[in-house]
Amino acid sequence: MNTAAACRDARRIGRRTFLSVSATVTGGLVVSLYLDGPLAAQNPGQNTAVAYPPDAFVHIKPDGAIVIQVNRIDIGQGVHTALPLLLADEMDADWSRVVAELAPAADIYRDPLYGIQMVGGSGSIAHSFQQYRELGAKTRAMLVAAAAERWKVDPGQCKTENSVVRGPKGQSAAYGELADAAARVPVPASVALKRSSEFRLVGKPVRRLDGRAKCDGSQKFGLDLDLPGMKVAVVAHPPVFGARVRSMDASAARSIDGVREVFEIPLARGTAIAVVADKFWSAKQARDRLKIDWDVSAVEGADSSQLFATYKELARTPGKVAVLRGDPKGIDAVAESHRIVAEYEFPYLAHTPMEPLNTTVRFNNDRAEVWAGSQFQTVDRMAIAEVLGLEPEQVLFHTEMGGGGFGRRATADSHVQREAAAIAKRLVGTPVKLVWTREDDVRGGYYRPMHVHRIEVGIGRDGMPAAWRHVIVGQSITAGTPFASMVIKNGVDSTATEGVADTHYDIPNFHVSAHHPTPNVPVLWFRSVGHTHSAFVMETLIDELAARAMADPIAYRRTLLRPDATKLRAALDLMAEKSAAWRRSLPKGHAVGIACHESFETGVACAVDVSIEKQRPRIHRATVAVDCGLAVNPLTIESQFQGGLTFGVSQLMAKGAITLKNGVVEQTNFDTYAPPYIIDAPAAVDVHIVPSTEKPSGCGEPPVPVIAPAVVNALARLTGKRYRSLPLVTI
Repeated sequence: MNTAAACRDARRIGRRTFLSVSATVTGGLVVSLYLDGPLAAQNPGQNTAVAYPPDAFVHIKPDGAIVIQVNRIDIGQGVHTALPLLLADEMDADWSRVVAELAPAADIYRDPLYGIQMVGGSGSIAHSFQQYRELGAKTRAMLVAAAAERWKVDPGQCKTENSVVRGPKGQSAAYGELADAAARVPVPASVALKRSSEFRLVGKPVRRLDGRAKCDGSQKFGLDLDLPGMKVAVVAHPPVFGARVRSMDASAARSIDGVREVFEIPLARGTAIAVVADKFWSAKQARDRLKIDWDVSAVEGADSSQLFATYKELARTPGKVAVLRGDPKGIDAVAESHRIVAEYEFPYLAHTPMEPLNTTVRFNNDRAEVWAGSQFQTVDRMAIAEVLGLEPEQVLFHTEMGGGGFGRRATADSHVQREAAAIAKRLVGTPVKLVWTREDDVRGGYYRPMHVHRIEVGIGRDGMPAAWRHVIVGQSITAGTPFASMVIKNGVDSTATEGVADTHYDIPNFHVSAHHPTPNVPVLWFRSVGHTHSAFVMETLIDELAARAMADPIAYRRTLLRPDATKLRAALDLMAEKSAAWRRSLPKGHAVGIACHESFETGVACAVDVSIEKQRPRIHRATVAVDCGLAVNPLTIESQFQGGLTFGVSQLMAKGAITLKNGVVEQTNFDTYAPPYIIDAPAAVDVHIVPSTEKPSGCGEPPVPVIAPAVVNALARLTGKRYRSLPLVTI
């Protein structure tokens, strides 16, 4: 197939279109659906340019196998199962015959809401819930129509179950045998979707399609890719962000057996040296022997200690206004004895997904082929095309399974992919896999920004907050990116203030402002983004207010929540019910910590049982309740919350901070940037889901914000101290 010609033809297809590809192309029934994205909605007079690749979403093979394309990377969040589950349920498919594949980069696979192909904002299920259900329902309707035509009956007389159409007189036909005929049936303009009571798969705990492969080690990730003649590249990045190569001695590096190329490449900021070899270890050894003179004269050398001092000074002054409700000077009318003044410090954090960053590119002058575990396929594909002087349609981009991401595989500047393309451009015709080592990633930037919060709370006679002045200082994640116009309003990046500015607590005289300094440190969204620090601030302060009022922390939160905080209230009530028994019978030396928070339209409440062992918190148990709307696959939600709580514990680890001195990152690997070990993770996690038939909301990120404040609130009960800085270096 001529890809460029196919894309030109696709541009002539109308908006909101189904495309049925006949059996002569691939055998069986192939169905694709395009739903308008926001970009099309903003330009209603223009046709949306859409490329329709073969086997776009559903391919029913003659043998009955059903191949479903997943329009997003799976980085552990479970969309490889959940999205096919939605489609298969509406289609009445035999789940045992369903096969899921990660879709390549293509316009048709763009997120229906965001308008680009991506994973982020916990939107995979929330945004494609309707899309995949319609795909399944329309595919089913086409199969029924084919069967009805064969039997000369009304389609309304036919029923479907388990990949079989049954007729009114006992006739039956399997989907596989109907596939060719169904491919010639007109696609219905609209179909009725199932009521929630009719779901056969959705809402039930279903084992993941990729579970066995990931358990037995047969699952292949981008890092596992091995192509004939492939070379491996590593890059010597500058020690200070944005520095440039002044000179280089590569003689020792070139002497390593298997080294093929050593050359300079441009970076998003500065320059670097690429080393290409037959194998990874040869490339790494050669890189270690490079002698590079770096020019750091034109770049700032950021220093964590100095930055914190600067941020604290800024926090004492009003920033750009994010929220102004009531009287901004209301706090000044409250007596000093009825005020809490609190300053919080949060360091830079690295994502450190278990699979190191990697991208493989093969460039053949007029086209390229790419293999990458990308959260931003549309953006990365365009970046690679730009570097190679191609159109995006000339880049075949394979989405690889990702071994974790947490936001790290979603960069607006596509710096890893640009590096890989720049290297492949030098080796035309040869596939080259670029690998970032763990040290490269820990020291390579793109961190959760460091933040300082300063809050003044005026307390009313009823013990509730009567006035709240809140200043947040931290870098903007989206400034200078294509996302800035959508995220930055009135000079405030909402990713820095979310969880505070949109709090569900009913606080009068509420004033939130922000400063966005610009130190020379690349920053990026982190799993749950601004909620990582804002939830900690809000939930520890609310807990402190409850203690000061001598009120039960759960009851205090219930009183303070706004009436429309229905999801948060439902989660809090369910958590209280499910944890009541163990909260009443704690051993000596244990304490309960409570926290609740809403993010990505999902309410979460958490209770933890904590003691102190060897001057570290020991989390004996966590009970968490979630209101995420309709639970598409409760088993996936349970695993997301178990993993998400442990990920959130990483903020508490003594070595859980990225620090800089003279522009150089001081941490290198897991010995100096330590993740939670088994003993640090909750010993048991009970996950409870609020029953709901509302549309699904996010589940990948909402578990993260609640665990750190819950643990610290328990520690406050054990020690009498309030903890306002992370990580917990001392207790």
